[in-house]
Formats: sequence, C-alpha cells, structure tokens
Amino acid sequence: MFIEDELFPLSALQHFLFCPRQCALIHVEQIWEENRFTAEGTVLHERVDEEHRERRRMSRTEYSMPVRSLALGVSGICDVVEFQVRSDKSYESVVPVEYKRGTNKETDMDRVQLCAQAICLEEMMGVVVTEGHFYYLKDHRRTRVEMTGELRQTTVTTATNVRELLESQRTPRPIYVHAKCDRCSLIDLCLPKSTGVSVREYLETNA
Repeated sequence: MFIEDELFPLSALQHFLFCPRQCALIHVEQIWEENRFTAEGTVLHERVDEEHRERRRMSRTEYSMPVRSLALGVSGICDVVEFQVRSDKSYESVVPVEYKRGTNKETDMDRVQLCAQAICLEEMMGVVVTEGHFYYLKDHRRTRVEMTGELRQTTVTTATNVRELLESQRTPRPIYVHAKCDRCSLIDLCLPKSTGVSVREYLETNA
C-alpha cells in the first residue's frame, strides 16, 4: 500500500506505454509542449469536464470525478462515471467512461488507463467494475472494454514499471520511431534523431 504523497498521475501509465522517454520527460523532467493533437484533446476534456451531475431515479452520472488507488499507487480524474443503482441503494454497475480525440487503438495504451480508473473505483467504493467505455471523437461511437484478468495484470505491471522509472529519476535515451515520434508534442524537446542527450543536459549546454 502507498500513501497519498506517493501516488503518481494516472496519465503516466498511458505516457509510459506510448514511450517511456515521453513519460520521463513529462513526469521526471517536468516538460510539456502543446501541439494540435494535445490541444484538441484538452478542448474535448474541457467540454466533458464541466462541473455538473445528472441524476435519475435509478442512475447517476458524475463528471470530473477524482479517483485514487493506494494499492496501485495512482490518482487522477475520471471524465465520466456512470452509476446504475438498485432499489436498496446499492450499485448494480459502475462504469468509467473516457473521452479521446482520436480513434480506437490496437495497443493497450488507452485500455490500461481506463483499467486503472476501474481499479481506483473498486477500491474507493467497494464494488466490482466489469467494464469501461471509450468515446473516440473521430469514431463518433462508444467502445466497450472488458476488465479482464489479463488487462488488470498488464495495468499492475505497467504501474510497477512507471514507478521504477520515476524513482530512478533517469530519462531513457531516445529511439526514433517515425510514425510515433512525428506526432508527439515533445519531438522538438526530445530530439529523437540526435545522439541521445537528455532535455535537461541539452538545455544546460545550450543555455
């Protein structure tokens, strides 16, 4: 179990699976740069994250819900959480919904982030979360994700790997991957085509 001060952001899981170097640049070196893709994502989340709640007799929808897991060691914000309530006030289902600007991905990058949200909700509320949903803006439809044992284990393993990276305080050397690096907002700071100096070293040398 971790304590509150030891929790790292949920977003680091996705950043790590996209690129461990990107994760370190953001969460170790504290560097961030907007591009068109991140700006569009920010606008989408601001639209979803407006503070309001919808309640019906047997259901409830929470927006911008803070979550954390002391077992997993993460904290963050769920875009949307949908609750179905039984007549005895217990929860029939709890479903996190994450909004993304792009399209459904073949990798586990987004799914691990969603699974971590589910693990947080389970720990905080004493429920079992069996599924989560994505709404991908370009697809204009929901995608259901089952919280399988395999996905949960991948999420736990990723959280362990992220913690080791953050605790090491070391930024991995860059590896240039054309399709991935060219759409990363940090490409001009990461310098993936270089011989592999850290951003901190580069800035100190060229200050």
